[in-house]
Amino acid sequence: MTSVARFAAATALASSLAFLLAGPGFAQGKPSAGGKPAAGAAAPAKPQDRMVVDARELVYDNDKKTVAAVGDVQILYQGRTIEADKVIYDQANKRVTAIGNARITESNGSVITGDRFNLTDDFRDGFIDSLRVVNPDKTRFSAPRAERTDGETFVFDKGIYTACEPCKDNPERPPLWQVRAARIIHKKSEQTIYYEDARVEFAGIPMAYIPYMSGPDSTVKRKTGFLAPKFINTGALGFGVGLPYFLNLAPNYDLTLTPTFLTRQGVLGQVEWRHRLLNGSYTIRASGIFQQDKGAFVASPLGPGDDSFRGSVETTGKFYINPRWTVGWNAAMSTDRWFYKNYRILNESFSNTTYLQESISTAYLNGQSPTAWFDLRGYYFQPLNYQDWQKQQPVVLPVLDYDKRIHKPSFLGGELEFNVNVTSLTRDTAAFTQLPVQKNYLITTPGYSLYDGCAVYDKNNCLVRGLAGNVSRATAQVSWRRNIIDPIGQIWTPYASLRADVFAINPDTSGIINSRVSTIADSSDEVFGRVMPAIGLMYRYPFVAKTDWGTHIIEPVAQIVARPNETNSLRIANEDSQSLVFDANNLFEWNGKFSGYDRVEGGTRANVGALYTGRFGKEAYANFLVGQSFQLGGRNSYATGDLLNTGLDSGLQTASSDIVARAQVSPMKGFFLTGATRLNSTTFEAQRIDAAATYSTGVVTASVGYARYEPQPDLGIPRRREGLSLNGSLLVTPNWRVRAGVLFDLDKYKYDRELWRNAYAAALAASTAIPAYPTTGPFQTASTSLGINYTDECTVFDVSYSQSYADRQAGATKDTRTVMFRLELRTLGEISYSQNLGGTSTGDGVGGSN
Repeated sequence: MTSVARFAAATALASSLAFLLAGPGFAQGKPSAGGKPAAGAAAPAKPQDRMVVDARELVYDNDKKTVAAVGDVQILYQGRTIEADKVIYDQANKRVTAIGNARITESNGSVITGDRFNLTDDFRDGFIDSLRVVNPDKTRFSAPRAERTDGETFVFDKGIYTACEPCKDNPERPPLWQVRAARIIHKKSEQTIYYEDARVEFAGIPMAYIPYMSGPDSTVKRKTGFLAPKFINTGALGFGVGLPYFLNLAPNYDLTLTPTFLTRQGVLGQVEWRHRLLNGSYTIRASGIFQQDKGAFVASPLGPGDDSFRGSVETTGKFYINPRWTVGWNAAMSTDRWFYKNYRILNESFSNTTYLQESISTAYLNGQSPTAWFDLRGYYFQPLNYQDWQKQQPVVLPVLDYDKRIHKPSFLGGELEFNVNVTSLTRDTAAFTQLPVQKNYLITTPGYSLYDGCAVYDKNNCLVRGLAGNVSRATAQVSWRRNIIDPIGQIWTPYASLRADVFAINPDTSGIINSRVSTIADSSDEVFGRVMPAIGLMYRYPFVAKTDWGTHIIEPVAQIVARPNETNSLRIANEDSQSLVFDANNLFEWNGKFSGYDRVEGGTRANVGALYTGRFGKEAYANFLVGQSFQLGGRNSYATGDLLNTGLDSGLQTASSDIVARAQVSPMKGFFLTGATRLNSTTFEAQRIDAAATYSTGVVTASVGYARYEPQPDLGIPRRREGLSLNGSLLVTPNWRVRAGVLFDLDKYKYDRELWRNAYAAALAASTAIPAYPTTGPFQTASTSLGINYTDECTVFDVSYSQSYADRQAGATKDTRTVMFRLELRTLGEISYSQNLGGTSTGDGVGGSN
């Protein structure tokens, strides 16, 4: 058929349908003179309402009053496209029938296919045989017969719904999961899908029967209704089911109510409010329960067994004042320190530690620009294990930090930097650490011992970890440095700085505990200052060599910094410089090697080292640094212990420091070797070792980590710490991945034998039975984890097992073994379940018999 004939056939079919379809593209009245529509005539149809018809031939049946388009029929109307081998329009009944490879593409991208369509003349309503629907989000419906009414409600008889794609090799194979129901009703106006007499099938096998259920369709982002249930099972709580109910109150705020029914403890109530505003958002969460069985938990002070009501409140928020300034908070408070862990309450304020032993609340004001940074905040700490005493935790308010950098000032060049820090904190009770081993406690009973104390409160036997009362400090520093490259490539970096500190110490010495500080330190109220100028110079000279197998850079580095002696180190309550790790990362630090502001490096010190960098081909590289630090003049700050002996046993306390080294090697893409060490400068015995190897591809991920730290008796660490970690995962198939991890405590067996020696001596003195000698070896497991995960376009399935051993949990007397299960069916929801196996841990405040 020629193109003219095809055009004539399409026009004829469109003209036949035009009258009953409200005249798309045609006026129903006669035009008036001049070509304008007559009064009462319909306006020309909008472009999207025009009908476009394409077919190979057109067949008229005047007796039956039908028009049939035959062969590769395609009709475009109101954003819909209908395709079929044959389309028949019944003018008398105003019905359109599409036969053979029938297909409708909706304006939203949904594709409806079937053997036969029987539709109204506007394609909105009708019946479809052997229907299949593919939505833009890849969800699918199918049914032997379906009906669409009002242009927006689909009723699928014996319908099937799934979000899984069909198997490419065998499309007839059942998908991983599907919902098969007597009727599936999709109401687009309600954005809801209803399932009647439904069952959930996995690989075609029925797994769950649900008489009636409903859920939002794929167009819904937020809708009032029930969310996926949550399950829990522990000895202290019993079996529990949480039923979250989401209230979509407005597009920018909502409320979620979650009652959790626990067979042993009653009903745990949880509520979460979320509110998004033009310049930020905030959330408020609250949880609470009146416990039905308090006996499931041990009594105070080891647990919450005396509490009838337990609960928590958490809130987070962040608001943008303008593009540079933000204000926010992250705060939490609970009736007791065990509540979060006992009832599996998620809390964003948990500290980023292995066993989540602390909740940190903070509020802040932050400002940033390309050359400046400002941060003002406060902190509140809540310990989450019974060994820490709340009265010994500081309330830190405020902490102010300001940093401003001026690049290439006109009068100096280089970089000029201004730093300001203000810190103020208070605590109710002083905290102590006993030397050389912690053996005495403030509370001692036959069943337990709590809160570190000292047998003798003097400087040689006891350290003050924190003063009671108020401690404040204000610091301001200005520094300058500039890189100068001479004609032969040597790099000279002069440096100068001036720092001033003001301390205000108001210790509380009332009471028997706080009064003992006066036997170790000056406990008088005082305000004093400290000024520390510094000048320095760094020298670097890189040597570059190119060979057939790579490019090599060897760079000797030398740095000297001169300062006067540090003053008032024994009068300063060291709060933010307690952690000192001397390694290759801070070897050339201009401001010294202390971690905070309370301590400052004094005297004249030289730091020397050599750096090697090599590149081999496109992927491989290596980087090595080795160096040492020397005290050339003045008093060595690292040999002068403060109230915590910070600096001693650090490797810097002698005139010639320990040797530090660092290595990074990547022989191929995805394979990395890293290591760092600190060696005794005389014996070359390793004082610290950190090493790791990682290998990662799309299929395999593996890592090995090793660490060993020698004792630091002057800091209250009498034993060596040594551990080995192994972690890995394997992509077994494109969808299945298995993972495993183990952490070994390589020094635990020595501690077991030390405890045995003490028990042996006590047994001899008391003439009691001699305890059995421990048979543990060096490879004692501290924790293990196993997991398996399946992920595809419609399903996430994850099962994990973890075990944390008693000696690595705060106060725990038994291992904690947990199994967690998670199943997410895309568009249907998620089910998660966790259960503790075996005994519970006293560190959780849970009774050992439960």
